[in-house]
Amino acid sequence: MEGFHLAYPLRLIPYVAITLIFAFTFHEFAHAYVAYKFGDNTAKKQGRLTLNPLQHLDPIGTILIFIAGFGWARPVPVNRFYFKKPRLAGILVSAAGPLSNLILASLGFIVGYGLMRFSVGSSAYFDEFLMIFINLNIVLFIFNLIPLPPLDGYRIVEDLAPHHVRAKMTQYEQYGMLIFLILVITPLDRFTIQPIFSIVVPWVREGLSNFYYTLFF
Repeated sequence: MEGFHLAYPLRLIPYVAITLIFAFTFHEFAHAYVAYKFGDNTAKKQGRLTLNPLQHLDPIGTILIFIAGFGWARPVPVNRFYFKKPRLAGILVSAAGPLSNLILASLGFIVGYGLMRFSVGSSAYFDEFLMIFINLNIVLFIFNLIPLPPLDGYRIVEDLAPHHVRAKMTQYEQYGMLIFLILVITPLDRFTIQPIFSIVVPWVREGLSNFYYTLFF
């Protein structure tokens, strides 16, 4: 198909696929695990309290990552009725997903600098994979904190907001997905999503890199 381009070069597709399996799986597992710890076993009953990727990957959401550069996993079901402190639990459950991606990015730096520190050789292919692994997890960390439904950032803001503000947010939430898609897949992304990534992603990556470099060297 003339004019059709994937979001990533073909040679990088295996690296991206492996990264997404880890990133999406740990992200959704983190949601399920924290919800379970706060008394909600809904995800566990549905087989989502697991590190089995097949329980978390969404076929369409995964394919879109390669085509459009963004996508999603299957959302973990959460029933706030079981939480003794719904707001606190809601914030921590929502934050657990993005934080899991930040942890994975950190593990990438730990592995990379660990190999350097102990003079363990690695191939150029592994170094390239590690760079993609770190970058994609940082992107997912930041992307999911954007305060637009259905992203985790919106749920965090929703739980932090006063009751009257939350009522208004719920009223207009139905338009959130439309606004989200407009900002992501139209030329408007050059003024909204892309500036966030071009500024925040390098800032987070450099911060993590400096922190772990200091630890190892």
